[in-house]
Amino acid sequence: MSPRKSASETAATRTRIIERALALASTDGLEGVTIGRLAADLGMSKAGVIGHFGTKEALQLAALDAAVQAFRLRVPARVVGARPGAERLALLFGEWIDYMLDGDAPGGCFITSVASEFDGRPGPVRDAVLAALSGWSAYVEGEIRAAVEAGDLPGETDIDQLAFELNGVALAADQAIQLHHDPAAPSRARRAIGRLLAPGQVPRAGSEGAPS
Repeated sequence: MSPRKSASETAATRTRIIERALALASTDGLEGVTIGRLAADLGMSKAGVIGHFGTKEALQLAALDAAVQAFRLRVPARVVGARPGAERLALLFGEWIDYMLDGDAPGGCFITSVASEFDGRPGPVRDAVLAALSGWSAYVEGEIRAAVEAGDLPGETDIDQLAFELNGVALAADQAIQLHHDPAAPSRARRAIGRLLAPGQVPRAGSEGAPS
């Protein structure tokens, strides 16, 4: 076996392990993914599974990183060509809602789920989740600024507050879809997002929130 082929096969096996870990974590939680379960599902030894990562925590971090990359390709990457402004913001959150409904994400938004699982558990996994969500918030705030610059939103828009409210709608939608199995949740969320992005409704700097 050539070294190149060996490296290729090692990378392929590592990918298989991560993909299976993500599938299990989407329903059982990231902490619920055990080396024994992965080994049994993949027809490998426990030593063979852990040997690709070193520790269970390293495996969790690798799975989380893969989920973040998949989210970026599934949500932000799909709105790159849209005109900067309120239209792109609405499309962005619409893609996030569609992602929650995807058959590839049976447990809803994976990153949101892991955030709830690890929010009270200090450590590298929590830190990685926090970094991913902080990056998302910064990205949304940048899109809101672009909407202000495009003239779609008022110049005095409270960017932090609007980002908070938009993310809040998406998180509420994820819970309604996954926990309550509410078929109306996606359309309700889209209406709420549209209302938040209406120029006369966005929260203004110096106010306590959106005008009534």
